[in-house]
Parts: sequence; C-alpha cells; structure tokens
Amino acid sequence: MTARRFIDRLYYALTLRPVYHSLFWVTLFTIMVFLGLSQHHDLGFVLEAELISLIFYGVLVYFNLLYLIPRYLARNVLWYLGLVIVTCALVTPIRILVLYLKFSGDFGYQEQLVHDQPFLFLGSFLVMLLSTIFRVITDWWRYQREKQNLMTQTIQSELRFLKSQINPHFLFNTLNNLYALTLKKSDRAPDIVLKLSEIMRYMLYECNEKRVLLTKEIQYINNYLDLERLRQTGEADIRFTTEGHISDQTIAPLLFVPFLENSFKHGLNHHVQGGGFVRLHLAVRGEDLEFFIENSKAERLPRQEHPRSGGIGLVNVRQRLNILYPDSYNLSVEDEPHRYAVTLQLQLN
Repeated sequence: MTARRFIDRLYYALTLRPVYHSLFWVTLFTIMVFLGLSQHHDLGFVLEAELISLIFYGVLVYFNLLYLIPRYLARNVLWYLGLVIVTCALVTPIRILVLYLKFSGDFGYQEQLVHDQPFLFLGSFLVMLLSTIFRVITDWWRYQREKQNLMTQTIQSELRFLKSQINPHFLFNTLNNLYALTLKKSDRAPDIVLKLSEIMRYMLYECNEKRVLLTKEIQYINNYLDLERLRQTGEADIRFTTEGHISDQTIAPLLFVPFLENSFKHGLNHHVQGGGFVRLHLAVRGEDLEFFIENSKAERLPRQEHPRSGGIGLVNVRQRLNILYPDSYNLSVEDEPHRYAVTLQLQLN
C-alpha cells in the first residue's frame, strides 16, 4: 500500500505543469551543455553560451505554445508551419548576433557561429516542433483523463440511481407484509422485524462499495427468503442451494434482488390456493459464477382491486451488468406457461 501511495504521489507531481515544464528545460539544457562540451572544453564558457541559447529557445517555445498553437494549428497546419519557419528565421539571427557580441574576443567561436547559421536555424525549428508535439500529446492525455473522469462520474451516478430503485422497493413490500402480520397479531412479526433489521444493516452500511463478499450477498438472499417463508401461506416450496468455493469471491452488491423480487411478485404471490415454488441455485467454478432462479406461474392471475407499482425489472439489471461486467456476462430468460426462469452467468474478476 505504501509503494502504491508513493507511485500515486509521484504521478500526481509529474503531471503538474510547472514540474514537467521544468523537467523539459533541465533535460534540454543538459543535452545542450553535453553537445557544447564536445566542441569547446571550457565548462564556464559552454554554460554561459548555452544559457543564452536556452533563453531564446524559451522565447520560441512559449510564443509557440501561447500564441501560434492556439490560434493557427487547428485551423490550417500548413499555415502554422509557415509561421513557425518565419519565427525561427527572425529569432535565430538575433540569437547569433547576441552570442557574437557576447563572445567578441573569441574569434574562433564567432567564425563558428557564422558557419553554423543553418544548423542553428534547424535547431530552433526542431525545438519548436518538439514543443508542438509535446503540447499535442499532453492535450490529448488531458482530454482522455477528463473524458475518463466524466465517464466514471456518469457511471457512478447511474449505478447509484439504479441501486436506489432496489432498496426502497423491497423495503416497501416488506413493511406492507409486516403491517399485515401485525394486524393479525401474528407471532411471526418479531422474526420479520429481526430479519428486516439485518437486511437494512447490509443495505445501509455494506452496499456502498463497488464489490462485496459473495458470502454476504448469499446471507442477504437467505434473509430475504426467510422473510418470504414467514409471509407465505400454504405449501410453498422455497429453496436455495450453493455450489463451489464462494468464501473469497466478491460481487456487485444487490445484483440478484430484482430476480428475487420478481419471482415472488409475479410468481409465487399469485398462487391464491398456496403451493408453487421458487428455486435458486448459485454455482461458482473458478472465476465463473452462474445464478439460476425459477418460479412457478399460477394458471389464473387473481384480480387486483388496486393497481400495484411496477418492479424495477430486467432493464435495470441489464443496465447494471453492462456497466459493472461489460462483455463478461450472459443473461437468459425462459418464459413458459407454468414456469419462469432466469440464468445469469458472469466472470467475477
């Protein structure tokens, strides 16, 4: 964790504009001094001469960054390159004149300046071109980071919205069931309150993470099913089995809740005479998870006196899966006259 924090801080420091500009100039000055020492062995002379050249390079680079690139590069590349050449043609003679007058006592160096005019012009042009490439790369990189940050914020907002549709809906149904049992003064009401408190603790304190332990999600399902068993009448067959190594796996929280809700709301709850079934099976094989749920369908749906609010449905589930497990899941539905089944296969990591 310490090494990761150090890398993050180093990355943040290197992406600060004053830092990478300073690194650019220090690197360029070092290269210039190294090349100058290959021609002149007086270190003090080379440092002074290359510092003057560096000042002229700075004028060229920041004139390019602050004026030429913003105004002309995107409009017309050829026109921009022409202005770069003109700028180098104007600044290079001034640089040569300053160096010529500064080192007036060194006739060999003055003669070399006059002889190397084309190379000095080419060096100025290459430095401006290098600054252009550097600017284009940093702008592209900054755009990609901003785009990624915006995408991340959008995804997080969408996930919060999708998950917010799950929690109140289940709570609303459970409170309705609890209210019905309290009216009957049922002995099962305290058990429902206890299970509901465990579910709400999980929702409020543990589901804000991007991933939760699969074991906790399974416990949530068991609590959900226990609530339904307390509420159901008749001989309803409610079963949940697991298979494979599940202790160390993680998964997006509340991913299976819509399937659970729909299996009871649109399936088992319509069996007026009791009976019916909801069967779940969760299998983990390596990094692959398969979740299967099926429920019976009543032959005749009971007439509803009042319209009920709709569930969050498979649309919500697919949206979350597309965000959380892109290109790594498969969701299939079997809708038969007396049976409804959903199979979800996904890669956990």
